[in-house]
Amino acid sequence: MKISTKKYAAMAIGLMLLPGLAACGGETPTATPIAPTPTKAAVATATTAAAPTATKATSAATATTATSAATATTGAAVSQTGTATDTKYAAVDCSYGGTMKSIEAVDDSTVKFTLCNADPAFPAQIAFASLGIQSAKHLQETGGGTPALLEHPIGTGAYVVKEWVRGDHLTLEANPNYWGDAPKTKTIIFKWNAEATARLTSLKAGEADGIDNPDTNDFTSIQADSSLKLYPRDALNVFYLGMNTAKAPLDNDKVRQAIAMAIDKNDIVTKFYPAGSTAADYFTPCAIPGGCEGTKFPGFDLAAAKKLLSDAGVTTPINLKLAYRDVARSYLPSPPKVAEELQAQLAPLGINVTIDVQESGTFLDNASKGNLELFMLGWGADYPDATNFLDQHFGKGANGSFGPKFSDITSLLSQAAALSDQTQRKALYGQVNTLLTQHVPMVPIAHGGSAAVFLATVAGAHTSPLGNEIFRVMSEPNKDTLVWVQNAEPLSLYCGDETDGESLRACEQIFDPLLNYKIGGVDVEKGLADSWTPNADLTEWTIKLHPGVKFSDGTPLTAKDVVATYAVQWDVANKLHVGNTGNFDYWTGLFGAFLNAPPAK
Repeated sequence: MKISTKKYAAMAIGLMLLPGLAACGGETPTATPIAPTPTKAAVATATTAAAPTATKATSAATATTATSAATATTGAAVSQTGTATDTKYAAVDCSYGGTMKSIEAVDDSTVKFTLCNADPAFPAQIAFASLGIQSAKHLQETGGGTPALLEHPIGTGAYVVKEWVRGDHLTLEANPNYWGDAPKTKTIIFKWNAEATARLTSLKAGEADGIDNPDTNDFTSIQADSSLKLYPRDALNVFYLGMNTAKAPLDNDKVRQAIAMAIDKNDIVTKFYPAGSTAADYFTPCAIPGGCEGTKFPGFDLAAAKKLLSDAGVTTPINLKLAYRDVARSYLPSPPKVAEELQAQLAPLGINVTIDVQESGTFLDNASKGNLELFMLGWGADYPDATNFLDQHFGKGANGSFGPKFSDITSLLSQAAALSDQTQRKALYGQVNTLLTQHVPMVPIAHGGSAAVFLATVAGAHTSPLGNEIFRVMSEPNKDTLVWVQNAEPLSLYCGDETDGESLRACEQIFDPLLNYKIGGVDVEKGLADSWTPNADLTEWTIKLHPGVKFSDGTPLTAKDVVATYAVQWDVANKLHVGNTGNFDYWTGLFGAFLNAPPAK
């Protein structure tokens, strides 16, 4: 089913106004405050211990408060963390640049988020997998980043990890403490294979029950096979050629503009993409409000590209390295073929491209840190709002993959994100889209249609435009195990610090965020939260947790676990801000900036 622009526009406003039913309280386990520790980014030289104060959430919380005057006298960096207890984490003020101001456990079952500005997309953001709620106890015990956290997670979701044999399979089994409806299938086995043909062969041989991203050339034969069923996904994604503007000669606007005009997007889509795919005129898919406002990226024009390159005053040939990971994605079904095509298309422009295939985790880390020249990447919608595409990649909190940020773009994005009026937002996003065609930090190439395939006997099978298929609702007659074969192995199961879809899909079976997306759709519904109520200006959101929820180890869920989950991602100076790579890219994409972020290089 195609999702209309009108639906998204209505939903973006509707998300702000959907409080559910209130929840009751629960028990309060003793927890240790998670305080920031000195780092290169920020050194707190003075702390003030607050006297124990009885509240509904805790009987004795030890506060860590930044003392600006004392810090200033030492010449050390001033901590941006105002309060750091197990019941409240807060910035000194909003000057650090992000949208999050404080997170507070009002009582065991109530969390209050205070924002620096209105954010109409907030409910959709807190439904995302990177914000699946962690056990505060487990975070403390694992130091925020050991294998015990990365490979042996403790969540509230329908499944727990039974076994992970690196390089072969990941086995999940039903969580005996799951608070929702019992999973329809007891055991889920994740397998992976980079070759689409091999994935389909395993399905036909009965070795798998479902596979991701079949080869586009196999769609017709799959649909003709009565034992299989193809489940297409809507193309809420973008594949792009990234360019690092910090690396010569890509630091020249005209060089990047020339590259954009030398790429024949329609030819790439025709050769390598399935039905339902389109060449990209904009970075954001048009189904998302504001996605296709403003100036389009120019079409293929080799003569104009050559003139731009001549005007740039650079010497040809230019030698550049094109990096990618050999992992098929909904936005990029055939990475090696597309890389070779881009290499061939840029050659007539006088650009010699060397192809550099990197291991998935290494590639993503290199891209995030700005270590690459040209790179092939893409993005699938995590939630249906322009902030998820534009702010995530070009906002003030975006990672360093494209090099230095463009202040005219970051300013407009900050303004747009704080507005609830869709007409005003669209106007600003139109200006951003126009500026992207001038600065050209990347070339949007395709919005890729994709699909999953299941055995026809699998009940509850589905796909999602967000790529978050939920296996607990799937079952097959006379079987208690479902085998799923995807494109690659998860990098870790601590998805606060992962960005790849393979890791995120696994995490979605193990963790619950505060809110959920409807299965197979994009609308927000209850998750761990029974209600989410904003104040009048959308700067405070009060969350009521569902009563009686336990983690897989039997520990009761409380509001303190929510505070800890968010705090360790938010504050670089937090001793548990460790993760897998330490990048925590999604946090800055969702909320603009870290507390105590290191100075830009």
